[in-house]
Amino acid sequence: MRPLHAKNLVRRAGQMLATVSVAAAAMAFANVAGAQTLTIESWRNDDADVWNSQIIPAFNKKYPNIKVQFKADPPTEYNAALNARLTGGTAGDLITCRPFDASLDLFKKGQLLPVNDVQGIENFSDVAKSAWSTDDGKTTFCMPMASVIHGFIYNKPIFDELKLTPPKTVSEFHAVLDKIKAHGKYTPIAMGTADQWEAATMGLQNIGVNYWKGEEGRKALIDGKQKFTDPAYVQTFAELASWAPYMGKGYQAQKYPDTQNLFALGRAAIYPGGSWDVPIFRKQADFEFDAFAPPVPDGASKCYISDHTDIALGINAKSKSVEAAKTFLSWIASSDFADIYANSLPGFFPLSKEKVTVKDPVAAKFVGWRATCDSSIRNSYQILSRGTPNLENELWNVSAQVLNGTMKPEEAAKKAEDGLASWYAPHKK
Repeated sequence: MRPLHAKNLVRRAGQMLATVSVAAAAMAFANVAGAQTLTIESWRNDDADVWNSQIIPAFNKKYPNIKVQFKADPPTEYNAALNARLTGGTAGDLITCRPFDASLDLFKKGQLLPVNDVQGIENFSDVAKSAWSTDDGKTTFCMPMASVIHGFIYNKPIFDELKLTPPKTVSEFHAVLDKIKAHGKYTPIAMGTADQWEAATMGLQNIGVNYWKGEEGRKALIDGKQKFTDPAYVQTFAELASWAPYMGKGYQAQKYPDTQNLFALGRAAIYPGGSWDVPIFRKQADFEFDAFAPPVPDGASKCYISDHTDIALGINAKSKSVEAAKTFLSWIASSDFADIYANSLPGFFPLSKEKVTVKDPVAAKFVGWRATCDSSIRNSYQILSRGTPNLENELWNVSAQVLNGTMKPEEAAKKAEDGLASWYAPHKK
C-alpha cells in the first residue's frame, strides 16, 4: 500500500470531519425531535410554584428530554373545565384525578387509560389504589399521589394572648369560641359559604366522622343501613349550624381565598380546614400556627379523622405522548417524588409504601392523629355521587344553607336523603 501524501491526508481528514459533523448534527436533531412536552391538568392552583420550582426540575434532572407544564384551574371550576377540554380533545396529557366516582366516570367514558402496566404501581397498597380503581379492584386508572387529613388550624399567638387551650371535646370547642367572641378583636372561625364546598368539605366532613363513627357509618350509608335523616347526621348538621355566630360579618359572601387571607393576616383565631392548607399558611402567615383534631362529642370514648385519599395522576387517553406520560407516572411512584412532595407541600401525605419523614411540625401533627384516631374518608365520594342529584354537590348546597340559616339541620338531612333515595336503590323506601 502506497503511503498517503500530505495533501491526501488533509483531504481524507476533512472528509472524516465532515462525516462526524453530519452525524453529530443528525444526533442533535434526533434529540430535539425526541423531546416531548407533557401538560398536567390540575385543580391545585395553589401548588403551581412548587411544581414549577421543585417537582418538575427534579424530574428533568433524570429525564431532560421530557418537558412538563403544570396548568391549574381554580378548584370550583376544575371538573367542568376539564370535562369540556376532554370532550373537545384539548385536555393535557396528564390528568390530576379526584378520588372515586368523578375519576371513575372519566375512565368509564374512555378518557383515562389503565395504569396497571405502569412501573411503580406495585408501590401502592390496594387501599391506596381503591380511590382510583374499578369497583372490582382489577383496573387502576390513576397513579395514587397523596391523602389529606381534616382538622382545625389555629393562631398560636391569639390562643396565648387569650390563655386558650386547644379543645378536645365539642363543649370545650364552644367555650373557646365564646371567649374569642367575647374578647371582640378576632373572628373566632374563619370560613365562608359563598363557594359552598367549604361548608361541606371544611365543615360537615371535618366534624361528621366523629358523629357517624368513621368507616362504620360511611359503609352503613352505602349499604342503606343508615340514612341522612338518622340522628348522627342531623346532629352533625346541628353542630355545623352552631358555628354561624362565630364566623364574622359577611361570611355569606366570603370565598375560599378570602377565608385563607382572613386567617393568614392574623385576624381570625381558628381555621376549619385540613392539612392541605399548611403549605399556603407557611408562605402567607407571619405568625406561628398549630392544629387540633376535630373535637369529639361530649362523652365519646373514641375519635375519628377524615384521612382522605385525595389526589392522583392519570393519562389522557387522547394524549400523543403516552409513553412519556407513563415515564412521568413511574417517577411519581418513586421515593424521590414522595420525599419532595411530602416536604415541599407539607400536609399532602404520599400514599406509596416508600418511607417518608414529614419535617413540617404542623403537618407531622396532622399525620400523627392516625396513631390515636380511626381513619375514614369523605362519605359522599364513593358510589353515592354517581346519580342525579349528585350527593357531593347536594351536601355543598345544604351545608351552606345550614350555615346561612336558610335551612334547618333536619331539613338539610331530609333534602340530602331524598335526593339520594331518588336514584340509589338501597335508600329507596
